[in-house]
Amino acid sequence: MKRKDFFIGILAASVVTAGLTAYGVSKLSNGAQGDPQPSKTIEFVTGGAGTHFTSYERDNYPDLTYAAENAVQAVVNVENIQEVKVRNYNSRGFNPFLELFGMPQSPFGYDDDEEMPEFSSRERRSGGSGVIISSDGYIVTNNHVVDKASKLCVTLNDDTVYDARLIGTDPTTDVALIKIEATNLPTLTFGNSDELRLGEWVLAIGSPFELRSTVTAGIISAKARNLDIIPTDFRIESFIQTDAAVNPGNSGGALVNTRGELVGINTVIKSPTGTFTGYSFAVPSALVQKVVVDLKEFGVVQRALLGIRFGEINSDFVSEMGEQYGITETGGLYIGAVTDGGAAEAAGVKVGDIITHVDGIKTDRSTTLTEYIAKHRPNDKVTLTVKRKDKVKQIEVILRNTAGKAELLPNDYVDVLASLGGTFGELDSKESKKLGIDGGVVVRSVNQGGLLSELGIRRGYVITQINGQAIKSTTDISRIIKKVDSIGGVDSNGRHFVYRNFAPSAE
Repeated sequence: MKRKDFFIGILAASVVTAGLTAYGVSKLSNGAQGDPQPSKTIEFVTGGAGTHFTSYERDNYPDLTYAAENAVQAVVNVENIQEVKVRNYNSRGFNPFLELFGMPQSPFGYDDDEEMPEFSSRERRSGGSGVIISSDGYIVTNNHVVDKASKLCVTLNDDTVYDARLIGTDPTTDVALIKIEATNLPTLTFGNSDELRLGEWVLAIGSPFELRSTVTAGIISAKARNLDIIPTDFRIESFIQTDAAVNPGNSGGALVNTRGELVGINTVIKSPTGTFTGYSFAVPSALVQKVVVDLKEFGVVQRALLGIRFGEINSDFVSEMGEQYGITETGGLYIGAVTDGGAAEAAGVKVGDIITHVDGIKTDRSTTLTEYIAKHRPNDKVTLTVKRKDKVKQIEVILRNTAGKAELLPNDYVDVLASLGGTFGELDSKESKKLGIDGGVVVRSVNQGGLLSELGIRRGYVITQINGQAIKSTTDISRIIKKVDSIGGVDSNGRHFVYRNFAPSAE
């Protein structure tokens, strides 16, 4: 919970006991009148709060002014300025329809002796928020706030404006780190998002609709939400859900507890209208802190991987696949695939194992395991508790990086999956045979601004090699850590193309 420094937590150790009134009911039997009748006592709950799961102090309510007045000083406005090229369609008579009928004209309305610039540069501006986390100018925000920026401008709460430089981004968590050249700045300290409790008061601070330093209040509605909205195959989603009002412009702003500690970075609105409709989502501070420390120290996020594919054993799993896999009870995570050369395979984890705990933490939800592993670095050790048939095993796993090695990535590492900009699926044997290739990765969707989009590669294209290395799975792509120089594959019509230096050539 959040309150002034001298407050005692409102969920303290005292327990309120419900009053119980016993009401005796004599049940008449079919026996003779006057026979002694057995009595049965039914207990009714007449006061208190019913069954108790936690403790409560009746008169200790939070004061949000301390958090608001302090935290607002460290929340900034971030402006993304992009230089974009636009085609110069001049108004002096160019008509593209005339071209269809072979009627020549001067392109873009220029005379033949005039210079005819095809494109010109214009500025496109967008805004978001950020949080100062160090007095020397490091600011955390969302990746989508700074994405494709030609220039970044930061406006502090006191209206001072600075140019900012990009330190690093992590598309898989939608977190970015930028820096301004300043000293003695107000900061927010990181709180522990793992300790957040349902119903705990929080504040969202940011710049919705360009209204800087806006503060809204709400409670923690849920934790570890997976929304499937970050457009990368290796996304890490374990959002904090709140009912604090968040709108466009709040992205990258602070979610703080009543002590004024940063417990999340406001990131997502899930709404049919694109504006607040009752709930919003934030990246938890425990994950944010790990990402920004990596970006500051290494310039790249040191992503740790188990090397497995898994699914929650919930009621749907049991009803649809329980008989096939001999699973009758919900709970745990079913391992459906183990990556060749990955950390789990090296530790002896097998397909069909059920993960019940990681380092003693129960794993009934996929987000629990995903977020926990995301807080680690390659070469860290974790202990999985797994059920294998009728036995329970403790398996120690040494985590590996995206290249399949138990070591930190170099600072020139390139996240190839993220840079490609798309989602992918593995080609099955039937499709491979049809195309006459030995496996590959099919492009399921293409994101605007990624390398695939720039090259004109469309949905359905099958990638068979990158930088001369054979590609048969998304894992193969993730293990390439250098800049992409060539992409080879087959388009949906069966034609083989290789893109070298961003130019296609037929093979």
